[in-house]
Amino acid sequence: MLRFATWKIASIVAMTVFALLLVVPSLLPQGAREALMAHAPSFLPIRPIVLGLDLQGGSHVLLEVDGQSVTKTMIDNLRDGVRRTLRDEKVAISGGVGVTPRGVQLRIPDAAERARVMPKLRDLASGASSGLSGAAAPAAFDVSEGGDGLIQFTVTDAGVRAKVRRAVEQSIEVLRRRVDALGTTEPNIQRQGDDRVLVEVPGLQDTGKLKEILGTTAKLEFRLVADPGADPSEVETLPDVERPGATLPVEKRVMVQGEDLTDAQPGFDSRTQEPVVNFRFNLRGGQRFGEVTSENVGKPFAIVLDGKVISAPRILSPITGGSGQISGRFSVEQANNLAILLRAGALPAKLSIVEERTVGPGLGQDSIDAGKRAAYVGAFLVAAYMLATYGVFGVFANVALFVHIAFIFAGLVLLNATLTLPGIAGIVLTIGMAVDSNVLIYERIREENHSGRSIVSSLDAGFNRAFATIVDSNVTMFVAAAILYFLGAGPVRGFAVSLALGVLTTIVTAVTMTRMMITLWYRRAKPTRLPI
Repeated sequence: MLRFATWKIASIVAMTVFALLLVVPSLLPQGAREALMAHAPSFLPIRPIVLGLDLQGGSHVLLEVDGQSVTKTMIDNLRDGVRRTLRDEKVAISGGVGVTPRGVQLRIPDAAERARVMPKLRDLASGASSGLSGAAAPAAFDVSEGGDGLIQFTVTDAGVRAKVRRAVEQSIEVLRRRVDALGTTEPNIQRQGDDRVLVEVPGLQDTGKLKEILGTTAKLEFRLVADPGADPSEVETLPDVERPGATLPVEKRVMVQGEDLTDAQPGFDSRTQEPVVNFRFNLRGGQRFGEVTSENVGKPFAIVLDGKVISAPRILSPITGGSGQISGRFSVEQANNLAILLRAGALPAKLSIVEERTVGPGLGQDSIDAGKRAAYVGAFLVAAYMLATYGVFGVFANVALFVHIAFIFAGLVLLNATLTLPGIAGIVLTIGMAVDSNVLIYERIREENHSGRSIVSSLDAGFNRAFATIVDSNVTMFVAAAILYFLGAGPVRGFAVSLALGVLTTIVTAVTMTRMMITLWYRRAKPTRLPI
């Protein structure tokens, strides 16, 4: 008990000093904190504790994947796939490929050609793929054959649901890249149910800008403007942004897609000084862009964003450098937002805003004040009880309790975790848990001393015999915190993080640190009886 190695003492002191240094920036005024962060080495984790939406205010937006949009995209993709397959197989059809509200239909009169192409059409309809578990994905379309060579593809509900789930997963990553580009701190972006995505951005009060960034699909396409007299089934009329109220007929065939972009940056046109967006393609996109512009010199080339023609410049010469420029009477902010959207990538489906809420900083400050009061009152009552009940040993417990709280906040800084109001509740709860460990140790020491043991033997037995109980109880609490973190969401996770950090630091402070302080006290005071 009394042999406490010097290196252990030095380690505990160093950990305590390091934790306090991590917490100090959060206690400084904003100006002093920014100055400290600017002059400190970049490898040091000098940053304030990130406050959640309920503490510093911000924006809350709930988005829903548009099921009708997903269904339409599935049908359009199938139609294009069927046309490509028929063209590759050189199969003649009667009346073209038609689109119905729930699918696609076509007619292949020749039985031999129909039998030859049907396996490939069924593969298109099944959307044959496997999930991570190895199980086959549900068929996207049901295929049926009627008289006179009629073939019908009907979209399935299971296929739509699977597509919506995949769209939600992909949307979360795209939305995260978009929100991160705004420069906000620690956004919370997560799935809600099967078809919704929750976005919480602490500190951002401009919901208009957030909605513009989140609600825009940003599907960029490059298409040729349709020639007069073109086949109506191959032409689509879209709104022309440059001419309000006007439309422009463009080919349905997409020549180059926005997914081939590698970069997009706002800038200014060197001739007109109007805001523009400069973009660059990857190798595949650059080659395709060069081929299209080389083969269609003199023709207008429509730049389509989310079903609207934002610009339709004429191809004056082949563009083979893999880069280009988008202009469309943008403001500076619009050009910047469009560049952000293009860099982050297009959403896989249209997202509709079903709920939006702004939490003002005043409400967040009320929450902080309430949390502070709860923490102060709880800590004071616990400290007073320990001091009144255990005397000088209570002082040791209170010092360990202070370090315990510092360790929790230092852990939040290191993990860059977000402190929420439930997180504050978790910290208050761990205060009681930490003191509970001291109570177990002290009561065991008291019992051993009353049974006639010496002071050294009582101290040693008290720590050793209470340790197993403390570890068991803390492991149980840590498992509960882990379950809350992995199965919970939002505020529940904030509570779980604080609780887990409190459990881990309890072992260090309530056992190791208290033991060190009692050892140093005994060596110095050499008491003849225990003050407990």
